[in-house]
Amino acid sequence: MLAVSARRQRARSRLGAAAKEYVTLGWACAPGAHAPADGDRACSCDRIGCPAPGAHPVSATWALQATTDPAAVKRWWADDPRANVILPTGRVFDVFDVPAAAGALALERIAERYTAPGPTSPVGPVAAVGGERHLFFVATRGAPEDEDEWWSCHLDCSPETIADSPGLRWHCRESYVVAPPSVLPGGEVSWLRPPDGSPLPDPVRVLEILSDSCEAVAS
Repeated sequence: MLAVSARRQRARSRLGAAAKEYVTLGWACAPGAHAPADGDRACSCDRIGCPAPGAHPVSATWALQATTDPAAVKRWWADDPRANVILPTGRVFDVFDVPAAAGALALERIAERYTAPGPTSPVGPVAAVGGERHLFFVATRGAPEDEDEWWSCHLDCSPETIADSPGLRWHCRESYVVAPPSVLPGGEVSWLRPPDGSPLPDPVRVLEILSDSCEAVAS
């Protein structure tokens, strides 16, 4: 238990620094909720029985609040160093959010497929949400003309129209993800492959691999 508490304390001390690093990448940030310091509640928000403890923005106007202004980011995390980091999607990047087992399988398949000389590997930054989910960061599709080509969901939603990709969520316009090193009840959000400034991969290529992996894990 002491080891878990120590890891969470180290993560909290890094939250503000991480938000500043995201800003230098051109990724907008907003402060998120977090586990309270004491009490019986699972989340710092005022909602009784919060369905996503620590995994949502503090403000309902997060989409307007999110910014790449270093001064604002510095002020927010000075006011609340425990705040988790929220990254809005559909601006610089989209995020595919899949069950951890499907994400691990996809990474294995990508490593096998792209070890030999040939096309550049389609994988970009990848984060793990505890041991439950994997987040694959890809280039944003923005607002395509054909709205049927994509869907957007928040953390508590699952697309109902993609029956052959169980558990796959696509966070794009009007959505967000919780970024490393945020701390959730199920564990810390951490980078498996951190961003390095390289161009983000084509979402269609990554979607194909993730869809196949989700189907394989579910079958």
